[in-house]
Amino acid sequence: MQIIDIHTHLGDILNPDGGDLIWKAGVTKQILFDIISYSEFMRHAKVSKTWDDWFYHSVYSLVTKASRARNATATLENMRRSMDRTGIAFCACMPIPPYLTFADLKKAREKEPRIIPFTGVDFSGRGDWEADLRKDVVNGARGLKLHPIIQRRPLDGPQMFAAVEAFAVHRLPVLFHCGTSSYYLGPEQQTRETPAFGAIADAAALVAAFPRVTFIAGHAGLFDYREAIARLSPFKNVLVDTSFHSAGSVRELLRAFGPDRVMYGSDWPYGNHLPALRIVRRACKGDASLERRIFYENAAKLLNCC
Repeated sequence: MQIIDIHTHLGDILNPDGGDLIWKAGVTKQILFDIISYSEFMRHAKVSKTWDDWFYHSVYSLVTKASRARNATATLENMRRSMDRTGIAFCACMPIPPYLTFADLKKAREKEPRIIPFTGVDFSGRGDWEADLRKDVVNGARGLKLHPIIQRRPLDGPQMFAAVEAFAVHRLPVLFHCGTSSYYLGPEQQTRETPAFGAIADAAALVAAFPRVTFIAGHAGLFDYREAIARLSPFKNVLVDTSFHSAGSVRELLRAFGPDRVMYGSDWPYGNHLPALRIVRRACKGDASLERRIFYENAAKLLNCC
């Protein structure tokens, strides 16, 4: 069975000149064990929203340290190794301008054809978004990535709306980060991220404003996935990925969105391919047809390139 991972990252998405990391060799994670590894071992088991929220905020700094350590391993060499080991056929890779751009991912695809690059918008620049996005699509971009927290623009704000408006003509998917999370420590928390911009209500306003655009709610809301289900599942132009969800919550997503609107995602290197694969298989309970849709068919249809 071919597998498409709809949500991955190459390069350093948190710091300037992030594309340089793609080409480094021999990079390993600098902490032996991290709390995300523990969550993966526990199959991202969820207890209740109250408990999960309390636990996340109690170990917030540990989660952020683990995320940063994993971000620093996002090399092409490491991605290839993980794909070979797990049988992933294609990885859709997400940029976050200005740190990591479509140009960086295009160069990586030239070396590794299993990479499917998305494009992004540099909100800090003054370029012609329509022309830039058109050029990227001509050069192989298969979607648009928006990250409201790191890019510090709310999904229901005028700049995000303008970006989607400029991209809508290409009839390609828009994947946005969905759910509250954090990526920086210390003083950088105040100057380089806005976690509140991951709010599900903002996402609902965006998808409602563009009914002809197909959106992918990245991580399906994380800990707020039940709010994502309530607010986003009624919109038929919204799909979700399975990253950081347990088998039980994947089944909830399937019941709410339907089997044609759920796709396998790992958020590699923030999440590992193998645990995410095992969770989806566990959620499908041996239904081979359902596995094919989640692992490959839904994404292949959406991307029209595999």
